[in-house]
Amino acid sequence: MSHNSFGNLLKFTTWGESHGEAIGCVVDGFPANIPVDLKYIQSKLNTRRPGQSKFTTQRNERDIVKVLSGVFNGKSTGSPISFIIYNEDQRSKDYSDIQNKFRPGHADYTYHMKYKNFDYRGGGRSSARETAMRVAAGALSEMLISKITKPKMKITSGVIQIGNEKIKTDKWNENFINKNPFFSPNKGIVEKWEDLILTHRKNGSSLGAIIEVRVKNCPIGIGEPIYQKLDSELSKAIMSINAVKGIEFGTGFNLVELDGTNSSDQMSIKKNKIKSINNKLFITTSIVFDKRWKTYICILKNSKSQKSIYIGKHDLVINCLAQYYQKDKLNDSIDSIKSELKKIITSIQRKIISINDDNEIIIKVKKFEKIIKLYEESGNWEYWTNKN
Repeated sequence: MSHNSFGNLLKFTTWGESHGEAIGCVVDGFPANIPVDLKYIQSKLNTRRPGQSKFTTQRNERDIVKVLSGVFNGKSTGSPISFIIYNEDQRSKDYSDIQNKFRPGHADYTYHMKYKNFDYRGGGRSSARETAMRVAAGALSEMLISKITKPKMKITSGVIQIGNEKIKTDKWNENFINKNPFFSPNKGIVEKWEDLILTHRKNGSSLGAIIEVRVKNCPIGIGEPIYQKLDSELSKAIMSINAVKGIEFGTGFNLVELDGTNSSDQMSIKKNKIKSINNKLFITTSIVFDKRWKTYICILKNSKSQKSIYIGKHDLVINCLAQYYQKDKLNDSIDSIKSELKKIITSIQRKIISINDDNEIIIKVKKFEKIIKLYEESGNWEYWTNKN
């Protein structure tokens, strides 16, 4: 079995099996005289540690990491840094019933066919137990990154969806991520996820999830063309994690729903500074329905400003939309109208607003009748009324 390493100038190699005596990794290429905080590395492993809630594997491992080489007097020596974690709660007999069975969604069948001598106890080398060493190597790498990047690069991540329950990512509370069993950045979703998971567990089933990773102050130019672009290397690393089946960057697959104008950022140089102009990704669009006055309002918001567009009363909005929709395609429920209005305004956003040099939103078109006309002219409308 080859390809147990990742990286080039800085490379780590993991070893060990789920039910072996230990797991470990060797980090090669780490510069000398970099302070190594073992307590910080252990804190990251404690976050990952299994058995901390009823929603994770119940295997009880302390995951105490030890350094075997490469660190002296609290600093790196420049030689390979070796980590080891001894397994303590293997319980191999729990797997005796599936010795001759292939678990769905696991590597059992592939390993059996390729290697013949397959360690069925917890999946052996294919177990997610291996990722503990990725955490150790990653925490070590953070110490190097903090030394060589200015301003300091910051990486945060959180679970944004479990099953069909998704959070609103504009309500991202970084301080809450490590205060709940799901690593959610949104407090309001936790109870829903608890109920959803427990319901599926009672039925003998499980659920998937989506994780969002945010990186700030990433240095420009990391990666190499053609086969070592940053996103291709990250994809390789992420896709090698057990059960990961997809990855996207930025707007990702949703780009197919946007035209070139709305998906690309206009950039320019002013006073020796590079600025993004009309960057759609920095603007959030929401439609609010005022129950008292029965009116719709569009709220446009970015990091510097918030502007609103008065759309109109419920009946007038329906009448306006009815001029263009086929009757059987027009749903007059409030939620449906809100969804349709958001789609309309988002798709022609650049025709309605602009961004000044201070990154403030400027409203160019305020009348809903004009917005509808622009949408009609854009050719984005899905359901035309044949007026001929």
